[in-house]
Amino acid sequence: MRRLTEFWRLYRRNLPAVFGLGFLAIVVVMAAVADILYPEGPWDLATRPFLWPGDRAQYPLGSDMLGRDVLAGIVHGSRVSLLIGIVATAVSFVIGIFVGAIAGYFRAWVDDALMRFTEIFQTIPPFMFLIVLVAIFKPSVATISLAIGIVSWPTVARLVRGEFIALRERDFVQAGTVIGMSNARIILTQILPNALPPVIVTSSVLVATAIINESALSFLGLGDPNLMSWGTMIGAGREVLRNAWYLTALPGIAILLTVLALNLAGDGLNDALNPRLKSG
Repeated sequence: MRRLTEFWRLYRRNLPAVFGLGFLAIVVVMAAVADILYPEGPWDLATRPFLWPGDRAQYPLGSDMLGRDVLAGIVHGSRVSLLIGIVATAVSFVIGIFVGAIAGYFRAWVDDALMRFTEIFQTIPPFMFLIVLVAIFKPSVATISLAIGIVSWPTVARLVRGEFIALRERDFVQAGTVIGMSNARIILTQILPNALPPVIVTSSVLVATAIINESALSFLGLGDPNLMSWGTMIGAGREVLRNAWYLTALPGIAILLTVLALNLAGDGLNDALNPRLKSG
């Protein structure tokens, strides 16, 4: 509890970060209660087409070209965006932490081999690679999340490797070696917990990037056809952009605010987890 209290004391110093965290909480709650607010789902033909925002109180954000409630689409779309963002980040963490930890701890030829392998992925344009992966397999939440995670892991690997190299020669690691700890135990219990803070900070950026990538894929028609996402709404609205610009603007604003909130929350995490700020 003392650590949590200290963490929150440092975090709340950054007012924009508190705002970002509050907005993210709203998005999470919105995604959690989507089925309660709109049990009929986002595909229901609720009213007449092209109902502008504010025309009817029952449909505050209007309707699209088929008469579907725009607010229902945004609420259900938040679930898809958050799910893909979190799962993709988890996939990139699993791969990146494993590769970075092994490379940074063992160094020598193991480090060279793993870093050359990482550089192969970094030489490929990420979004083009993402399109190829999704196009090969049937687009779904699972395949999109996995593809985004595969594209994103090199960033995590390099960050973890750098932290492991910096911590590898610390006294507490050497003490673990002296008392006979195995390499796996030293990596998991001694070095990795101390290397996690910058990785945790990076998670906010990775989630934001995953949301943008999913929206771009859905905009191009490579999203899950069975689920409504913000990118799908923007892609559908571009066909009537001149007459009903709100159909692209509203989900675009939802993406903008969510990504901004994630970045602000990440700044707050950096402030709260930075040892130099704690000591000050």
